[in-house]
Amino acid sequence: MQIARTAVLTLICLALAACGVQAQAIGVASPRPGQAFNLKTDDVIARDQQRIRANPNNWTATDELAAAYLQKVREVGDPSFYPKVEALLGAALRHDPADLEATTQMGTLSLARHQFTDALAWGQKAHALGPFASRPLGIISDAQTQLGQYDQAVASLQQMVNVRPDLSSYSRVSYLRELYGDWPGAIEAMKMAIEAGGPVPENLAYTEVLLGTIHFNNGRLKEAEAEYQHALRDFPGYVQGIAGVASVRAAQRRYPEAITMYQRAIEIYPIPQYVIALGDVYAVSGNQKKAGETYDLAAAEQSLYTANGINLDQELALFDADHQRNLDEALAAARRATHDRPNVLTADSLAWTLYQKGYYVAALNASQQAHRLGTRYGLFFFHTGMIELKLGMKQQAKTDIGTALAIDPYFSLLHQEEARQILASLGAQP
Repeated sequence: MQIARTAVLTLICLALAACGVQAQAIGVASPRPGQAFNLKTDDVIARDQQRIRANPNNWTATDELAAAYLQKVREVGDPSFYPKVEALLGAALRHDPADLEATTQMGTLSLARHQFTDALAWGQKAHALGPFASRPLGIISDAQTQLGQYDQAVASLQQMVNVRPDLSSYSRVSYLRELYGDWPGAIEAMKMAIEAGGPVPENLAYTEVLLGTIHFNNGRLKEAEAEYQHALRDFPGYVQGIAGVASVRAAQRRYPEAITMYQRAIEIYPIPQYVIALGDVYAVSGNQKKAGETYDLAAAEQSLYTANGINLDQELALFDADHQRNLDEALAAARRATHDRPNVLTADSLAWTLYQKGYYVAALNASQQAHRLGTRYGLFFFHTGMIELKLGMKQQAKTDIGTALAIDPYFSLLHQEEARQILASLGAQP
């Protein structure tokens, strides 16, 4: 399920990034200026908890503890921190509804939970409170991107770049360029984000992983691994880097190494994205029993995320459709996502779910919506080609499946070999 790994680091992962999208938007949240993130996150948490115990009305410490909890989610993938963040920020806003930091973090929290309409409202409120602050503009742009309001997202992001051209704004530029099919421009902007650097070592490493994933999605395994290794160099033991290298090993068909590395990643950061990836490696390496057990674990973990207020309808629909599980529920989730999150990724998820249910005409209509920006994800073109094949559109199917493999020969562990076989049967070469 390659697009779940990407979009740039994936949708579930981006939710954990406390920065929104795409994932994903794709930007990385920046701490409030002056915030002491040179300390380890656990040290910041302990410090701020002590400050609040000493003075329950220390609202600066309250805001900073909420930010530290959001950073902790980035590091350990534990969604149970989200209710804690919400409680802290709610208290701060009851004390002072004009608290810019708490308002901004509420927007970040809503993005992380995939509550994008709420995120847009919080971002706009924060922007009204701090018209010269960049972070509210990032929240607004992220929410607009996920809500399919692409023209508005571009305008908001340009405003953000004008205010503060930094890691957070450039990485968002990269993601929007990626959505519009501009891979060279996406790479250029992500390199600018890395050069700009960030106040938290993890944030810089995360951006290096995103650049690696852009290379991966263009079939450039060598360049992808180099960026994942850079992330591991800059932030030793970084789980996103470990998982990135694991994806390269899987693409290289070095399955035992990929399994070991994904297992290591899951021990550190047990998010469904990595569990699903591990299940896919088991599946393609012939261990269907372990694959099934791993997918069941991923489903259970997704339930935990849902219980902590995270809307995963889009991700659940694509996971279930790709693995032919709970297809009625998957279609219902995809349709809910179309209402709550009407973007190109949701359109693709709906198309693939409709395909698996046998509704091919409706699937093609949804797939055409997924292509409306000119996004060049291999999985989008594969899904379109498979739908066209069912509708007897063999020439179009040959073109689109061939395009999927041309963009990214490793677009899906589960489907890349199938795509090659179908293309050969249609009289074409990958």
